[in-house]
Amino acid sequence: MTMDKVRLGIIGLGNMGSAHVKHILDGLIPNCVLGAVCDIDEAKLKKYADQKCYADSAAMIRSGDVDAVLIATPHYFHTTIGIDALENGIHVLTEKPISVHKADCERLIAAHNAHPELVFAAMFNQRTDPHYLKIRQLVETGELGELRRTNWIITDWFRTEAYYRSGGWRATWAGEGGGVLLNQCPHNLDLFQWICGMPSAITAIGAVGKHHDIEVEDEVTALLEYPNGATGVFVTTTSEAPGTNRLEIVGTRGKLVCEGGKLIFTRNEIPMDRFSAETSSSFGKPETWTIDVPLSKPGNGEQHIGIKKNFVNAILRGEKLIAPAEEGIHSVELANAMIYSFMTGRRVELPLDSALYEEHLKRLIADSRFVKKETIAADVDMSTSYNNNAGK
Repeated sequence: MTMDKVRLGIIGLGNMGSAHVKHILDGLIPNCVLGAVCDIDEAKLKKYADQKCYADSAAMIRSGDVDAVLIATPHYFHTTIGIDALENGIHVLTEKPISVHKADCERLIAAHNAHPELVFAAMFNQRTDPHYLKIRQLVETGELGELRRTNWIITDWFRTEAYYRSGGWRATWAGEGGGVLLNQCPHNLDLFQWICGMPSAITAIGAVGKHHDIEVEDEVTALLEYPNGATGVFVTTTSEAPGTNRLEIVGTRGKLVCEGGKLIFTRNEIPMDRFSAETSSSFGKPETWTIDVPLSKPGNGEQHIGIKKNFVNAILRGEKLIAPAEEGIHSVELANAMIYSFMTGRRVELPLDSALYEEHLKRLIADSRFVKKETIAADVDMSTSYNNNAGK
């Protein structure tokens, strides 16, 4: 029987989960209805007393009330709930990151590979932003030439001590699996690799709890090496205000800068490599012109609403996904490699050894001073039900 509406279940009613529910109830997602909600916090469920409510994700998945689920729980549950849903014939849209570490990404992706008929997407909503769409187009079409350097300073993720105290799972290895790289930066890391490709090696310096009373990273600077010899720098922290968000990409044909809502292309009239080889001048530079790049639409795109619309249309009409969840492994691998590099003092070659990093993370959890030892086994093994503190 042909489906004309998708009954979407929301698992986790924290900040993001409740926003997703509102979008559906406000009718912002065509051909989508709220099938059910799930959270272990009864106080959060009371707000949705007129909806079908579950305190257990496994029960919701098997209830027959939903065709698809959107997972907005603490990070580790993205993997186990996602696998449970896929194995029970339910389409999956997961919040970022798709998993905490690469090995779990591989497990989740394997579950989808076993059920390719199901739609499996990730909430990389910034892929709908016209600025990043245009940058990707300019890079992919060769308008920027061969990439030489990338640089993203993304330090406007300022977070307070009150933020970190707002949930027991926050900023712990067992609850969140990392800090700024796993919580705030998955979007940036996804866009970075989506536009520029994956590096071949990473060397990072960073610190855990440098500016906050937390056990995970709140400051990282990473050097990226690309297969073609290009280099990149990624700088982030949750301790800097007002902070900066500046993406700069240099190719042989010029330089792109995205900052403050504007995209500027400084274009070489002659590609730099050709000019260097052909000019007789010792100190000459290519002539340039500067373009304030026009965008397809004003603003920042449809963001979360656009991803949910696309997910629903993929289920109903086979629309191509904006953010296939399989691609989510790349941002996780970048975050894992940066953490492993600065914590071990090593240059990390990619692809990352997923088993090696998983063992490293287990050691961090075992040594945690923030999480009671009796909760660790449950967090590492991760039963398929949603039975931990909710919220993003």
